[in-house]
Amino acid sequence: MEIRYTKNESVDSLVQRTAGESLDVSKVVSEVLAEVRVKGDEALSTYTKKFDQAELTEFKVSQVEIDAALQETSSEFLAILEQAKKNIASFHKKQVQRGFVTTTDQGTVMGQRVLPLEKVGVYVPGGTAAYPSTVLMDVLPAKIAGVEKIVMITPPNKEGKIPTAILAAAKIAGVDEIYKVGGAQGIAALAYGTKTIPKVDKIVGPGNIYVATAKRMVYGLVDIDMIAGPSDVLIVADESAKPNWVAADLLAQAEHDTLAQAVLVTTSETLAQKVQQELNDQLATLPRKEIAAVSIENNGKLIVAETLNEAVELANQIAPEHLELCVSEPFALLGKVKHAGSVFLGHYTPEVLGDYFAGPNHTLPTEGTARFYSPLSVDDFIKKSSYLYYSEEALQGAADQVIAFAEMEGLVGHARSMTIRKEEEA
Repeated sequence: MEIRYTKNESVDSLVQRTAGESLDVSKVVSEVLAEVRVKGDEALSTYTKKFDQAELTEFKVSQVEIDAALQETSSEFLAILEQAKKNIASFHKKQVQRGFVTTTDQGTVMGQRVLPLEKVGVYVPGGTAAYPSTVLMDVLPAKIAGVEKIVMITPPNKEGKIPTAILAAAKIAGVDEIYKVGGAQGIAALAYGTKTIPKVDKIVGPGNIYVATAKRMVYGLVDIDMIAGPSDVLIVADESAKPNWVAADLLAQAEHDTLAQAVLVTTSETLAQKVQQELNDQLATLPRKEIAAVSIENNGKLIVAETLNEAVELANQIAPEHLELCVSEPFALLGKVKHAGSVFLGHYTPEVLGDYFAGPNHTLPTEGTARFYSPLSVDDFIKKSSYLYYSEEALQGAADQVIAFAEMEGLVGHARSMTIRKEEEA
């Protein structure tokens, strides 16, 4: 990965993202959705055998399986899950919104109710790694919001089993039902409902391109959280940063996925050179080095900026999912950050703290969408409903203005709805 300089290149060339996966899977996904919508569980069985090589007669995870998973999970890891739950819940409880009501002397009452969604589907990816952290991050805000029923789906392995850590996390988080189904077929099941799997109101959780495409296609029939793309991190660092720490943080992101993006923007050319060497050294001993090496080679960037202000401005242009401020005075820069999913301040706050344990949500906007999307929160699991009451006196006071407004828009029926009350009550 070569070192690039802001003094030599335009901002556009420096912040340009490597194109993500260009594979168009919409035709395949559309067919899967249609099959599940018509054939339900039969289609789920077919696709689970085809894509996961698992032959299942029962999709729902039994209580026996959940109890066994808890038994098989070490007490030490269960304690870590419980502490992570406590941290995540403590942070998200502060996001809870309240309704309001206002009244006037003229006899009007109006307000807003904050209501939880009834049923939410949580997708937990399988594939090359198990993510119990995703279970906690996606389920706990829904529980805090007051969602009545949380349904989790996740793809099984070839033996038809779910990783014990996933089941343990689901139990601790408070998932109501768990099903062994993944991919676009799982999204279809949550969106349309089958004999086995209930239809939900919203689907949250990351997944591969098939899952993301399926979520996009069912949006409108159900709500979704966001379309998650490859993960990314951007580190702004000054000369106080340790090159081996910075390199480790970049590789922590790169090992997720060959499409992940890890970027360093620093004011120190010396640091950039040392990080470059550290990346090579640390890659050699990383178990997922094949994945991380492709990510670093294709999508990684080392950029030397003239000033920290310029570095932050580049970060704002990129709008990273994760932004680390590895500088001597991180709070001095925080107010200048406009676009980032989550910000990690100082040398002792690596992004992995947020991945697992600290409390803020790790389901974050990717691919520059932090310009307009927010992290997953309690807000994602509520809806708002307004209400309105007018007394006879209040109605008479507003009638002429409402009638005039309706007539201006050419909606005589609207005006009549008001005039009929005004004339009969006069």
